[in-house]
Amino acid sequence: MQQYIKDIVKFVDKEVTIKGWVHNMRSSGSIAFLEIRDGSGFIQAIVSKNEVEEGVWEAVQKLTQESAIEVLGNVSAHPKKEGEYEVQVVSLSVVQIAEEYPIAKKEHGPDFLLDNRHLWLRSKKQWAIQRIRDVIISSTYSFFQERGFTKIDTPIFTPNACEGATELFSIEYFDEGSVYLTQSGQLYLEAAIMSVGKAFDFGPVFRAEKSKTRKHLTEFWMMNAEMAFAEHTENMDVQEKLVQYIVASCLEKCPKEFSILERDIAPLQAIAQPFSRLTYPEAVEKLQKLGSNITFGDDLGAEDEELLTKDSVVPIFIHKWPKSMKPFYMKQDPENSELVLNNDLIGIENAGELIGGSQREDNYDALVEEIKKDGLEGPEYEWYLDLRKYGSVPHSGFGLGLERMVRWVSGAQHIRETIPFPRMINRVKP
Repeated sequence: MQQYIKDIVKFVDKEVTIKGWVHNMRSSGSIAFLEIRDGSGFIQAIVSKNEVEEGVWEAVQKLTQESAIEVLGNVSAHPKKEGEYEVQVVSLSVVQIAEEYPIAKKEHGPDFLLDNRHLWLRSKKQWAIQRIRDVIISSTYSFFQERGFTKIDTPIFTPNACEGATELFSIEYFDEGSVYLTQSGQLYLEAAIMSVGKAFDFGPVFRAEKSKTRKHLTEFWMMNAEMAFAEHTENMDVQEKLVQYIVASCLEKCPKEFSILERDIAPLQAIAQPFSRLTYPEAVEKLQKLGSNITFGDDLGAEDEELLTKDSVVPIFIHKWPKSMKPFYMKQDPENSELVLNNDLIGIENAGELIGGSQREDNYDALVEEIKKDGLEGPEYEWYLDLRKYGSVPHSGFGLGLERMVRWVSGAQHIRETIPFPRMINRVKP
């Protein structure tokens, strides 16, 4: 029966069978040291020429990096590293001898590594990042399911744009004409909450924005959440609790991954305290005092986000932005008609925007007027307007960018490392 490296502590002083790949190897005379990975973790296996049959030793001498093997051996505590274990090999069988591995133990350029992304995923750091990604996904599901949200699957093909069509991919859809690859499931979740009350989705979204920054992808994953009878402040409260929940889950479940990535977890440990909140006017005023050239009506650039958060130990909500800058569906601030009840959550450690959210416009006439102003008028929005005709209620929601969250939590330098097979404006392979 196969045992997994992640469970190895259960088998100390016992015999195990490990099936995996040779991640690294070295030999010292009559002893060979194999670093084996099986998908769940990494462990050192020690082969002593004098303790195994001759055929086993001969097989070990033929092994190459990434060869697939099965090892039978006894588990023991590592003599020098507390909390780590190794396997004293009794026998070994070869599943496949790998050809010379193209990713050598040296520095490679990003293009080479991306061309070989299907192999680069096997490296320790990439393994650790994808494991953290998995915990972020699973903890997001747990957070919402514990709070009574229903998972709703929203469509990838959409007849209408959520925030304008200039950054969407257009596709000819049979006899129906042009449709778009979704940029957000938000509008459909708004329909769903009139049925289930609170809902979330989680899936791929697409932006045709021609950006090459370390924070942008063409295809990425987003979680959207919507809540009926929820207003602006409560919306931010839920966002704050979600981020805290995700970070706590990663701290609990990913110590090995953080160690591999050499991630300083002290900033993550501070996230449990309340987040800061600034209105957009307050943020602009603060930035100007810090030396930024920003003026009222400007978007926050990466340098502005870094200025605002450089001395903060928690993410910062920037809320109540100018109405002229934001999409048609955001509700006007009753205290200032020039602003809307929305927010961006800016992460610390130069993470940038992690979440964007708002209270949605629930008044039919006001929404019609905003749709007209944005030049989005047409039959594609009739179903969305129907939601304001049949039992409209105050409601709010937000979207969290998975890859940006993974980049921040893992400490990855570039967002292309946070998704298994990145799609950017100049890359669609492998």
